[in-house]
Amino acid sequence: MQGVITSAQIRAARGLLKWTQATLAARGGTSIVTLNMIENDSVTPRAGTLDGIRRALEAAGVEFLGEDGSGLGVRFRAKAERRDRR
Repeated sequence: MQGVITSAQIRAARGLLKWTQATLAARGGTSIVTLNMIENDSVTPRAGTLDGIRRALEAAGVEFLGEDGSGLGVRFRAKAERRDRR
């Protein structure tokens, strides 16, 4: 999926990885306060901020699922794909 990720997808991805907000903020190049506001839908994030968050989560093996009739979501990439991206 190469589109806008949602706050729910970010929270779900962090849950899959068992990352704290502090971990994702550091790896995604943003502040904990900003990440918290994004996850709580308190702010409309800048595209660059979302891109940094997405790249950090994808680098850790998360795949974002787009709206294909079954709904938005997140999952781990197949193990072979994760190995190739390291």
